[in-house]
Amino acid sequence: MEQGKCSRMQMESILSVVSGKPTEPGKIHELSLLDRAMARHTIHLVFYYGSNPFVDGPMPSDLGNLRVNLSELLDEYPLVTGRLTRGPDGEWQIKFNDAGVRMLQTSVDATLDEWLRSADAEEERDLTVWEEMPNDPSFWSPFRVQINKFKCGGIALGLSCTHMHTDITSATMLIKSCADVHRHQPPTTTPIFHLPPTPTTAAAAKPHSTTSPPPPPPPSTKMATATMKFSATVIDKCLSQAQSHCPAATPFDVLAALFWSCTAAAAADNNMHKRSLSICIDSRNQGQNPIPYAYFGNALHFSTLTVDADELLSGGLGHVSDYVHRHVSGMRKEDYFSASALSLLEENGDGGDDEPSRMYGARLTCINMEHMEELMYEAEFKKGERPVHVSCRVGNVEGEGVIMVMPSAEGGRGRTVTATLPEEQLAKLCKDKAILDLEPTMILCGRR
Repeated sequence: MEQGKCSRMQMESILSVVSGKPTEPGKIHELSLLDRAMARHTIHLVFYYGSNPFVDGPMPSDLGNLRVNLSELLDEYPLVTGRLTRGPDGEWQIKFNDAGVRMLQTSVDATLDEWLRSADAEEERDLTVWEEMPNDPSFWSPFRVQINKFKCGGIALGLSCTHMHTDITSATMLIKSCADVHRHQPPTTTPIFHLPPTPTTAAAAKPHSTTSPPPPPPPSTKMATATMKFSATVIDKCLSQAQSHCPAATPFDVLAALFWSCTAAAAADNNMHKRSLSICIDSRNQGQNPIPYAYFGNALHFSTLTVDADELLSGGLGHVSDYVHRHVSGMRKEDYFSASALSLLEENGDGGDDEPSRMYGARLTCINMEHMEELMYEAEFKKGERPVHVSCRVGNVEGEGVIMVMPSAEGGRGRTVTATLPEEQLAKLCKDKAILDLEPTMILCGRR
């Protein structure tokens, strides 16, 4: 919370949730190279519901009822209750133990509708209270779950965790599975934590650079976040506009093109001859040796698209959408989770202590989360009551920033875009005519 602002939240209780069965003592989970590359980053998810599904249950409190369900689920997720430690080689690893997950409960002095209209990113961050990792993390919980109760009876269920443990997809799987258990249903997926060695994953241990290096990091700049919801009707209109240049364009293609173009126009330095966009795609069920959908960990593919600045700024939506579409659809099967997917490690740092790699934001990064609709909006703790909104954020984003394209509660082709950019640049972006002409619904932008 920024200084000078009065918090609308009050902490009510804090406790720990442990799994129902003990873990194997002394067992260690080795983190992958990609896991360790995420050391700088955190994940923050918030699921908003119009009513509280935890008021009915065997325990006298909302927190207690969620605690019962989560304890049962944690039997299948020993990595979530584990603790980070250093291995003999000095690299991060997860040591299994029974210390559990930290759980918090707060009350919010606002209705859910008031909150979505008036809260900003700083306030929303309080829905997933995060404690930075101490020098000795052996007793520190890398996962935190938080129930936030609104005056209207709605809630926001927040989850925050280290990015070394998991990516957004599998963190969302955890919430979806918790919802299944709460409704006395078997979890949608049974997580797996190890991948069989393949030629591509073995090659990934020795990344090589296949893209141009990112620009040098700018001086420390205050970042800001805005969330915009675009209706299915508007997305259909964008696809129609792009069709002459890119008949097979997807909602991600046109939104990535739109925000990349507008962000470049709002940038302080418009003298660059080339513009690059880092595109992040979940690689589960992709490629020659597909990573299983149930994999709990980091399964992301980063690649870089570079175009002439003049074409980006004046080429039009259809032209830039075609660049994005051909880049994504043209990736070879063997590219996924290969050495090239990890080339940013070499470009941005090796993930060591002195300077952890910055996987997001060194150059503008666009994250494709279009595959998440079923996970996000079918996380029903009470049958038939879907989330009214889901927020996803990556923590510790610096540099050029991040654009995240996600499904929206509307379903179909409706999309939510969350932009985290340098503050001045974001202010320009929110006034850009090309974006405003699409009549986005602005939420969590701090208009109080």
